[in-house]
Amino acid sequence: MQKNIVGVKFKKEGKIYSFDAGTLDLKINDQVIVSTDDGMAMGTVITGITPKPEHSLPANLKPVIRKVSEEDLKIRENNRILEKNCFAFCTDRIKVRNLPMKLIDLECLFDKSKIIFYFTAENRVDFREIVKDLAQKYKTKIELRQIGSRQEAKIVKGMGICGREVCCANLLHNLDRVSVKMAKEQNMSLNPEKISGLCGRLMCCLAFEYDCYREKKKGKGATSRKENSEADPGESEKSPTEPAIAKHQHTAVT
Repeated sequence: MQKNIVGVKFKKEGKIYSFDAGTLDLKINDQVIVSTDDGMAMGTVITGITPKPEHSLPANLKPVIRKVSEEDLKIRENNRILEKNCFAFCTDRIKVRNLPMKLIDLECLFDKSKIIFYFTAENRVDFREIVKDLAQKYKTKIELRQIGSRQEAKIVKGMGICGREVCCANLLHNLDRVSVKMAKEQNMSLNPEKISGLCGRLMCCLAFEYDCYREKKKGKGATSRKENSEADPGESEKSPTEPAIAKHQHTAVT
């Protein structure tokens, strides 16, 4: 048995999640109401209907409930107004309670069953009292989620040293692990100021360009060894980094 699967995004910079479209006729850019683990949410169809065998799908696959209606759009606008109010109130309570945390973003679920607050902090924060403040004010379930500096950059956005919008907010759906080894493989300077992004962590582009550099070097390494064996013993082996790699680097970051 097969199910009709669509990919849905909730935010421009967010991940693509799979949902069961059922018998709905959905197209790319359709706005839909879906069921999630947190509650009902509104999203946009990013990938069209793809039939997939049921046995290959996760057991907890959630359904698309319906296409968005005019009434749904009004609810979303009201939720956005509520989110602005929540952000201002929560920021004020953080100051009043002198909590060492910074509110970055929040999300009111479509059905208002929960409001999720995203914050950063250097250390663990006891936010039980502010949760009480928020629950008493908005009469719904409140959840506070601590995020890291990379997630903060993804939400806040900004311009990278290449002059383009930071990759985490534009190109990347997942924040993969980035290591210094990746910078070494690409012959990058190990100066932290040159290989760190706005978040203070290693630049995400080091990760998604890493495999290409590694494969290029493998191919060139085999060619260089052959050239070296045919050359005079006193000649040095050519550098494994060829112009094609430098050109790729230029193309990727400009």
